[in-house]
Amino acid sequence: MTTDAHALPARPFTDVDRIANEYLDALVELSPITATYLGIAGHDEDLDDFSPSGYAAQSVLRAKTLGALGQATAVDDIDRVTMAAMNERLGLAEETYAAGLDEMSLNVLACPLQAIRGVFDLMATQTDANWVTIAIRMTKVPAALDSYVESLRAAAPQGLVSPRRQVQACAAQCVQLTAHDGYFSTLLSSHFGDAASDALCTAVGQAASAYARMGDFLRDELLPQAPEADACGRQRYQLLSRFFLGATVDLEETYQWGQQELARITAEMSAVADQIRPGADIKEAIAILDADPRYQLHGTEELKAWMQGKADEVISNLAGTHFDIPGPACTIECLIAPTQTGGIYYTGPSEDFTRPGRMWWSVPKGASEFGTWRELTTVYHEGVPGHHLQVAQTVFRGELLNRWRRMDAWTSGHGEGWALYAERLMAELGYMDDPGNRMGLLDGQSLRAARVVLDIGVHCGFPAPCEVGGGEWTYDKAWQFLRSHANMAEDFLRFELDRYLGWPGQAPSYKIGERLWLQLREQVKAREGDAFDIKAFHRSALDIGGVGLDTLREAILGA
Repeated sequence: MTTDAHALPARPFTDVDRIANEYLDALVELSPITATYLGIAGHDEDLDDFSPSGYAAQSVLRAKTLGALGQATAVDDIDRVTMAAMNERLGLAEETYAAGLDEMSLNVLACPLQAIRGVFDLMATQTDANWVTIAIRMTKVPAALDSYVESLRAAAPQGLVSPRRQVQACAAQCVQLTAHDGYFSTLLSSHFGDAASDALCTAVGQAASAYARMGDFLRDELLPQAPEADACGRQRYQLLSRFFLGATVDLEETYQWGQQELARITAEMSAVADQIRPGADIKEAIAILDADPRYQLHGTEELKAWMQGKADEVISNLAGTHFDIPGPACTIECLIAPTQTGGIYYTGPSEDFTRPGRMWWSVPKGASEFGTWRELTTVYHEGVPGHHLQVAQTVFRGELLNRWRRMDAWTSGHGEGWALYAERLMAELGYMDDPGNRMGLLDGQSLRAARVVLDIGVHCGFPAPCEVGGGEWTYDKAWQFLRSHANMAEDFLRFELDRYLGWPGQAPSYKIGERLWLQLREQVKAREGDAFDIKAFHRSALDIGGVGLDTLREAILGA
């Protein structure tokens, strides 16, 4: 099943590789959360400094690295891509830092509030020594949150405060985490019953109390300073779009394209609905699928087993045909997440693969019935040929790439765009021919296209589509638009809308990234003609790693 024989001889270590690796080593010293996320040992007892001085230290490191790159000379194409990728990624990070966006960071999905708690999900729990490490890190949660508050307080007088809706939602997350049935209360009982050590219980209690205080700060101090408007404005949005894509796009053209793409997808969904039952509309077809026992799973154990089976199946089927899949990347672990926010996500393997790549399903509280028609496409997105293949293959490429390229070079438009491309590829290969599974693919695509329109339109102040009355976007128009094009539970969609409003530019990177990946494939196909080999295209593209999309295009096509 594996195809490791294709591995290349190790290339000589260069000065550019040294600069990149030294940057990564220094970064994980400053960001122990990043170290744990990447599977780099030696930092699991610590947490980041989210204070202004902590962010300043990271800026100093970036500036030093950019200066060293400016003096370096590339010896081959791999060096040239490393230099282009690091200049683009670190340069944009400096722009966002200079704009004050680091210190003000607060949203419902991706800010220090979630990062501090979420890092514990990645920590080993098999031994008593593992739990000692968790306890030590838990004692540092209060200081980490205090440093985060310091930054939020420093940003506020400059008018840099997240919108009121985000502050309220994040305060509510603190309440949920510290509730009697929340994360902290159930963490120990789920592992130990009543047998956890006093030190561990004390540490978890300290962390829970810190999150409770964090919620008080958000409600009592930050909320009165928060603006009502959700939109970030065109100037900030353009910067964030570049950050998430690693490419500059025409926002007006992309906004119009998003509406056209959404109309195309809706028409396809209508055609599939008619296959499911002649004359049925989309909503009726979805109700039929939800009631069909063929697509139903009962309980989280059945869900977990189904995820694992589908992930393993596609690895077995595609290895050696459409992809070169290294041996260690043939292992993926499917898990039920310890949180209850809904959704599925992926975390990559450690550098030595002792911690495998993992697909997590965060099951909402009380949910026990699951529909496979809706979620098969997500398994392909998170597993193979999506994130797991993309990330694990890159981590494995030690003979080609320095550690920064393999482990820390990540751009949302590249990564999420590839994962959407992977979903579409599975349809091209016949895996989504079943009308129910096809509807699930299209339903997910509809959501991704809708948020291109909604995200760009709201934040840039473009006119709303006619279907919601045109004119200026409002929360109610955004909600109406999202409900019209996404067939999911209301709680999930409310969270999704809050995510778009609070994390500008990220959600559209999926669909825009997919568009750019498809364009790149067609350009290579046109250039190579009958010699085009899709496996070779996938291999060469993935071997570049998670660089920005402009850097990827130049690396594949040349200047």
